[in-house]
Amino acid sequence: MNIVKEDIDELNALLKVKIGPEDYSTQVENALKNYQKKVNMPGFRPGKVPVGLVKKMYGKSILVDELNRIVSDSLHKYITDNKIEVLGNPLPKAANGIDWDNQKDFEFLYELGLAPNFKVELGPKDKFTYKTLKIEEPLVDRYVTDIAKRYGKLMYPETSADSDLLMGDFVELDAEGNILAGGILKSSSLALDRVKDEASKAKLIGIKKEDKVVLEVKKLSDNLTDLSAMLGIDKAKAETLESNFQFTIKNIGRVEPAELTPELFEKVYGPGQVNTVEEFRERIRTELRGMYAGDSERMFYNDVVDGLMARIVLKLPDDFLKRWITATNEKPVTLEQVSAEYDSYSKGLRWQLIENKIIEENQIKVSHDEVIEHVKGLILDQQAKYNAPQLSAEDLDKTAKQVLAKEEEMKKIYDRLYGQRVMQVFKQKFTVEEKELSFEEFFGQPVK
Repeated sequence: MNIVKEDIDELNALLKVKIGPEDYSTQVENALKNYQKKVNMPGFRPGKVPVGLVKKMYGKSILVDELNRIVSDSLHKYITDNKIEVLGNPLPKAANGIDWDNQKDFEFLYELGLAPNFKVELGPKDKFTYKTLKIEEPLVDRYVTDIAKRYGKLMYPETSADSDLLMGDFVELDAEGNILAGGILKSSSLALDRVKDEASKAKLIGIKKEDKVVLEVKKLSDNLTDLSAMLGIDKAKAETLESNFQFTIKNIGRVEPAELTPELFEKVYGPGQVNTVEEFRERIRTELRGMYAGDSERMFYNDVVDGLMARIVLKLPDDFLKRWITATNEKPVTLEQVSAEYDSYSKGLRWQLIENKIIEENQIKVSHDEVIEHVKGLILDQQAKYNAPQLSAEDLDKTAKQVLAKEEEMKKIYDRLYGQRVMQVFKQKFTVEEKELSFEEFFGQPVK
């Protein structure tokens, strides 16, 4: 077998594969014999069909299958041995004029998309801001209120007020305001603190059981998932819905928040952990810092990605990749469909190449033992969160291995650990200024 690489340009190449009988005859003969043992044919006992007859009937397809397998294995070995960095996989060019019945020597052509050659230089000249959330009193107040409500007492008042939960019947109306025959009818609930439109909310405050209110339901929520669930319809219908609805109140629910007493603090954190309101608030501040630390990491990572992508401009074999995606996609797609979404794909691929280069140049490695220990830590944290009985060392090890037995889960853990180490490199090599922001500056909206 002879494989020759011909460079078209810096990002595209051709592989010419020449294969003769000495490369495939033995494998084809063995495949015929194995097929002979399995084939059933009228007039012959199983496994006793003459090889010549098997060859006559199935020889061509067996030859094609074996050539495909041999060539595929040889291409993979050639690319690996020659350390060719490819994008996607070799894409076969259509072979013309092959005489499968008589031809002995074959030549196949494969297109290659090559990864660009580049370096990633990281240093203090790269300046980034690491944004953290300032834990201000309105945010602490919100979480104190949430906890007090979570441990509060459920009441059923006669008249509705802000933040109540209303239960009732939604009935679709026609253009004249009459009940629409065959329209939507759904018993559902409506949380007033989630109603975005102030005019709609005003209609729902101060009403009693059996009162009827006409509402523009699309103004109740800007979340199609919530709206479709509330009315019992699919999201597509919810998106185009223009009707008004009559809402008849059947019940009103209200949570009376628990008082901030040592009894509440013990329920939340256990005996002796928190004794005063100020200790309670300080505990919440600490939890909030931890809760929003992940947002700071994500913002910093996204800023770095944008910064490096703007500085490191990579060219890709775009035409090859579009054709490769079209040919190998799980679901049939056209080249036009792939081209329409290609910018998003190519951006992700360029960042993947940059990140892989950072991992390679900084010799970042993650061992399987480290992955197992990380999963064990996640399991222990989960147990502590739900006060579950502690596992023995043997059971903990067994549970971790069960989690990693799922290939997708194992990949997630590896990606997470590599991502953490890449972040460490960023923080070590860049000039990073930490900046504390208010909730509105951090998230673009005020505390509610």
